[in-house]
Parts: sequence; C-alpha cells; structure tokens
Amino acid sequence: MQFGFNAPTSGPMIDPDSLVQIIAEGEALGFDYVTVSDHIMVPRNLGSKYPYTDTGEFPAGPTAPWLEQLATTAFIAGITQKLRFVMSVMVVPYRPAVLTAKILATIDHLSKGRLTLGIGVGWCREEFDAINAAPFDDRGHVTDEWMAVCKELWTAGEPRFEGKYVNFADVVFAPKPPQQPIPIWVGGESGPALRRTVRYADCWYPVGTNPHLPMNTVERFRTGMARLREVAEKAGRDPSSIAVALRVLAGPSEVRPRRSIDGAGEMFTGGAAHYADDIRALKDLGVAAVDVRLFGSTISATIDNMRRFRDDVIAKVR
Repeated sequence: MQFGFNAPTSGPMIDPDSLVQIIAEGEALGFDYVTVSDHIMVPRNLGSKYPYTDTGEFPAGPTAPWLEQLATTAFIAGITQKLRFVMSVMVVPYRPAVLTAKILATIDHLSKGRLTLGIGVGWCREEFDAINAAPFDDRGHVTDEWMAVCKELWTAGEPRFEGKYVNFADVVFAPKPPQQPIPIWVGGESGPALRRTVRYADCWYPVGTNPHLPMNTVERFRTGMARLREVAEKAGRDPSSIAVALRVLAGPSEVRPRRSIDGAGEMFTGGAAHYADDIRALKDLGVAAVDVRLFGSTISATIDNMRRFRDDVIAKVR
C-alpha cells in the first residue's frame, strides 16, 4: 500500500520556505506521494454546498489564500527526486483543455514521469462563474471531453479532435509525457463518478465522509467497492484493472473520539492505533493507497505529525 500527505496550498504555511520544508520532510520520511488541491478564486458569498461536511460549509472559508494547483505541482517537481504528486483533485473544467494538456505533459516530462492526475468535475458554481470556466451545468460532459482531448494530445502522432467545445487538426504536440499513460484517478462517490472511473481511469479515488454517500466504516467502504465492481462488470471492464485509493480529510493529530456507526467504528477517528487498524482492513479489501491530512498549526507541529504518522501508523502496517 502507498501513503500520501497533503501539500499546504492554503492557509498559513504556503510561503515558499514552509512549503519546501514540508515537502522535503515528506520525501525524506518515505511517503510515496503528496497531494495538491485545487481552487483558483473563491467568491465571498457561497450558496453552493461543500460535499464533505454535514453542514455543507466550506472548511477553508471564502477568504483563505490559495496557491494555483498546477504551478505548485511544477514547483514541487523541481525540489524533489522520488516523490510522486497527485492532483487531489484537479477540477477539470476550470482550465482550457489544450493548455491543461500541455502543462500536465510538461510537468510529467520535467519530473521524469512522477505525475498522477486526480480529476473531478467540481462543486462550486460560484467559482465556475467567477473564473469564467466552462458551463457548470455541463461540467460532466466538459470533464469527459477535456480528458479525451488530453489523451489524444498525449498519445497521437498526428492529433486531431472534434468535440462540442474543442476542435483541432494538423497540429504538433510535443514532447509527449514519458508516462504512457499518465495515471488518472477519478474523485467522487456518485454514480457518474463511478462510470467515469470505469470508462477511462486507472483508479477510483473517493472520500469516505460524503454525508450523502458515506463510506466511513469498513463495511460501508466494502459496499462502495461492490458498487464499483458492478458498474465495471456492466460496462464490460475487468474490475481488477481498477485500483482504489482513499482520500482522508483528517489526521490522527485531530482528536476525534472513535464513534460507533451501525455497530462498527468510524474509520479514521480516534488515535494512531485506530488508524493502523483501519488501514489494515482497507488493505485487506484491496485498497492500494491512502492519503491523510497531517497539517498542524505550525511548521514544527506539521512535521511532528508527519514523523509520528510514519512511526505510529505506516511502520505498523507495512
């Protein structure tokens, strides 16, 4: 199983020195990957509901500063040697398709093939409007078309495309990314997210704490994986060809008492020993990767969290 941690892209630790220190520590500690989040410009007044809190409140708030995801990933690529980086997740409709394909191919080229592309359709209508992104109500189709554009540009010797929003032919697109293909992880827990995963992704990348589609116990997660298998089989794809990774929006440094749900413990609550037990259970289910939030209130607290997670959780399950 692989383990990831979050890069600070918002909040008090986004200055260059702090970011370098956290990333360097994660690579030295042996984490497999770092995740990089995506927001560009969050409006002050949000009517859209964040999908991963019971109240729908956006935890970062509308006034937090945000680093741009792709630029941050390129920066991380330049200060690391082995660490992979996972877009977690890139909101596909936020950026023009061809430019996105070029930036991602460039990152993969300059990092010698260390990019993993986590993708999502987005949830914040107000942000779509503020940045003049592709139509929010058509974001599912836009995401599929953008990804088809990327695959065409990344693989075809003479790329051409005719779509609803994107059209090109008689163009040169080089260099191609060294990874053929760049791994694609699809975020989301809904039926469309599962179908998108089956259609063209390498990995399903849900969050367990969506209150509308909760997978926050081992048994609920098992049920979610069964849903994925069913969708894959109906589409004629071998379910074993799709990996599963889990994004955890908390860490053991956050004191959240272990509670019982339907007679089972809620995953990723309690302390480090509970986390280790949860990860062992997920590993038995076939989950290939887990990433957790290890931020503290300061740089030293964050690095201490990372070290303790390595010693008290990762070392116990590897």
